[in-house]
Amino acid sequence: MRKKMQRWELAWRVQGTERRPMRLDNRGCPALPAALFDHGGEPRGSYRGPRGFAFTLAFTPATLPVPSAMLPAPPSQVRQSYHPDCEAAVNSHFNLEFHAASVCLAAAVYLYRYDVALKHFSWFFVRRSLEHSGWARRLMRLQNQRGSRIRFQDIGRPVSIEWKSGLKAMKCTLFLEKFVNRSLRHLHQLAIDKSDPHLHRFLATHYSSQQVAFISELEGHVTTLSMMGAPDVDLAGSLFEKLTLGDSDKKN
Repeated sequence: MRKKMQRWELAWRVQGTERRPMRLDNRGCPALPAALFDHGGEPRGSYRGPRGFAFTLAFTPATLPVPSAMLPAPPSQVRQSYHPDCEAAVNSHFNLEFHAASVCLAAAVYLYRYDVALKHFSWFFVRRSLEHSGWARRLMRLQNQRGSRIRFQDIGRPVSIEWKSGLKAMKCTLFLEKFVNRSLRHLHQLAIDKSDPHLHRFLATHYSSQQVAFISELEGHVTTLSMMGAPDVDLAGSLFEKLTLGDSDKKN
């Protein structure tokens, strides 16, 4: 397609210079002298015709117009006092939230399997997955409000999809939640260092207390399961699911 457009551009210039009618080949393209093209069929940078005239191509493959999607985006009119480090950190954190959401969802799907059958554990991780994806959407909305550019990254798959028990799934999730909280604290500190009160207030209002509360809840569940003898005692996970997580499902 590109070569066909180049041939039409050349035909227009040759016709306008030599004042002769345009001929088409069997493919519907202008029939141009072979000297206009190199051995690979690409247009040459210049050409000297048989009547002594010379011209330079309007464009060559190296100087083709750049698509608009590749051009740098113009500065946003709503962006004000938003440091690039804060912008990059917010983009990194909401991608981490999407990763945490995928890990929690994978745990929920595993625990709902027929050969595991821990329904209340599964709903516990489903709710957590929805919370992580909701926080990611809030951060993306914040980026739009501040006139920033949203940068998506590759979301890595969960390290494991076979957790064997509810206790192991909660331990893995606890490690991930602490990593998310560490990233959140870094974002808080960055907002303070770069004098961004709006970002700091947004994070303090929507994130800090909820993240700390969930980590505390998760640590309590892990401690209770360990004291009940899980995972060595098979009955411990089932009792905890029905008596603890089951009651919380009824409240929610």
